[in-house]
Amino acid sequence: MRHFSIHQILLAIRASGIALAILVVSTLPTWAEDTPSVQASDWKAGVASVKITPEQRLHMAGYASRKEPAEGTAQDLFGKAIAIEDREGNRVVFVTLDLIGVMEELRTEVATRVQEKYQLPSHALLMNASHTHCGPAYGLEDAKDYFDSLATKLVELVGQALAQLQPANLSYSFARCSVAMNRRTPSEEGFLNHPNPNGPVDHTVPVLSVRNPDDGALRAVVFGYACHNTTMGFLQWQGDYAGYAQEYFEEDHPGVAALFMMGCGGDQNPYPRSELKYAQMHGRSLATAVEAALETNQSTPRHQRPIHGLLSSVLETVDLEFATPDRTDFAYPVQVIRFGDDLILVALGTEVVVDYALRLKRELTQSNGPAAWFAGYSNVSAGYIPSKRVLLEGGYEANSRPWKPTLEERIVGKVHELVKRVSEVTKTVSDR
Repeated sequence: MRHFSIHQILLAIRASGIALAILVVSTLPTWAEDTPSVQASDWKAGVASVKITPEQRLHMAGYASRKEPAEGTAQDLFGKAIAIEDREGNRVVFVTLDLIGVMEELRTEVATRVQEKYQLPSHALLMNASHTHCGPAYGLEDAKDYFDSLATKLVELVGQALAQLQPANLSYSFARCSVAMNRRTPSEEGFLNHPNPNGPVDHTVPVLSVRNPDDGALRAVVFGYACHNTTMGFLQWQGDYAGYAQEYFEEDHPGVAALFMMGCGGDQNPYPRSELKYAQMHGRSLATAVEAALETNQSTPRHQRPIHGLLSSVLETVDLEFATPDRTDFAYPVQVIRFGDDLILVALGTEVVVDYALRLKRELTQSNGPAAWFAGYSNVSAGYIPSKRVLLEGGYEANSRPWKPTLEERIVGKVHELVKRVSEVTKTVSDR
């Protein structure tokens, strides 16, 4: 493997509207002016938020049966961003959205403008949607003005987060929450979309916390969960349980930003459903789990890991084959972000079923290695990504697209390839 200095490693390729690259540096360091008391911190972090609730009547995303536009707002929708910079000036930005998904057109527009305006490479930008089914169908013709406004807001949001960069300490922890239940129930007619308490789930709630280095005060949390935001399906804008979890946590911690990152929940639903009180109850349960994750620092430090080191990131696509010969391969995005030797975040595109997270946890998590976090619904939105098991079983998640059974091995293989690559970069930098 050819090695580069820390200020030279930046390979950029453009394919399918996504910049494919590995990051070691995106800006020059700005740490020299810090006071001695702050220099001990490895990081800077900045957070910003913008309301993205439609102001005009638009159709809603998620359920084809809803033919009428939204009739009001039960809860505002938000876009949020957290910018993180290491001591060498390497940066990443996470953008979380109360939307059904990240359209490729939106990702391309925002990533291109962010790179031009703020010199943030595409591979250093992670866009993740909560998959709320009470958000706008922003790809329709009647939503063009909303789309244009949304893209501009998100570009400005990234700039605001970068402008807010201040010294910070980062740590990772996790807890568990039992909102999700597998929704694939076997029957004589095949697999039904029905609650299955015996099906596979991932109840992990990963939490990245941001604190002031001087007094330890909490400034922000990024937390995840693997479950559809489908408690509600009415004609009102709402972030569903994830929206309430963020709202409740921020109410309980004035001045602290809470960002939700959707996990691999393609075959998971919140139960019970269909009443507003349940969305709020699920939100409270998840917010409480975040509190529990933060509290592990007091008694079990092995579960609350301070994060040190340098950032490295990569975003590439892997071709997924369709079973029908008339369709070209789908360029599926896989993104890996590594925080030193302490945390690896794997972001997979579109609606990934839980099997991927469960398998990758087994294969990537080591007792003496970095913690591993798995997100779905990232950087592109294009239907379900079943595992080989789900594909062969059939049912709702398997029938949306005619994939070849090779898709799981291709995705998992690409994840391992990119994890190895960012790990080699981290080791190269550490050896300098």
